[in-house]
Amino acid sequence: VSPLSKKKADEPDWVERFEIFAGQMELSNGFSELNDPEDQRARFEAQLKERERGDEEAHQMDEDYIRALSFGMPPAGGVGVGVDRVAMLLTNSQTIRDVILFPLLRPEKQSTTEGSESEPSKSA
Repeated sequence: VSPLSKKKADEPDWVERFEIFAGQMELSNGFSELNDPEDQRARFEAQLKERERGDEEAHQMDEDYIRALSFGMPPAGGVGVGVDRVAMLLTNSQTIRDVILFPLLRPEKQSTTEGSESEPSKSA
């Protein structure tokens, strides 16, 4: 589920979203921004239910954002590039922990490029 992505006009069960991968690693993702306040409210409400079921990554309700959408938002889109992921690719690092700039803020466990968890690296 991509709660901020616009639905495809010809296939409403799909959203206008993409991801860029290199070396089996996600480097970025992008999507057309959802600009319908009613649809956005319904998605935030669905996300709240997911949060209640324990999904910590589910979005919270954002009334200010929904209100801003109600004034009208032109079609928009964007791409988010994970600079840390690009650094992993360029340095052939196995965990994102190895390329985080502030080592004291590094989490105890981190996902590897394959998506499984690994222990902190010895160099950190």
